[in-house]
Amino acid sequence: MDQEYSTRQHKISRLIQREMADIFQKEGQSTFRGKMISVTQVRVTKDLAIARCYLSIFPSDSAEELLNEINSIRGKYRGEMGRRVGKQLRVVPDLEFYIDDSLDYIENINNLLKK
Repeated sequence: MDQEYSTRQHKISRLIQREMADIFQKEGQSTFRGKMISVTQVRVTKDLAIARCYLSIFPSDSAEELLNEINSIRGKYRGEMGRRVGKQLRVVPDLEFYIDDSLDYIENINNLLKK
């Protein structure tokens, strides 16, 4: 854990990561058919106002398009998050979604090493 990252930030990021993973799992069955979305990491700003959610999307060929779709309805996700964690957090942070391409990066390195 980073020195700059407080215990509270860490707890909130873990809570949001768990809940967002659950939301995407349930949503994925109806909204994102044939796509698997994993929440790999959540980073919360010091003032707890913004939660940056890093998503791993499989298959990755349509990841950018899916990310744009998710970002266009992120208010809906924040509302759902508020219903789930409203008792634990006074203010639900704004959600920002980014693609976590670390798995693609690792796969690329493995392919280069095999040559």
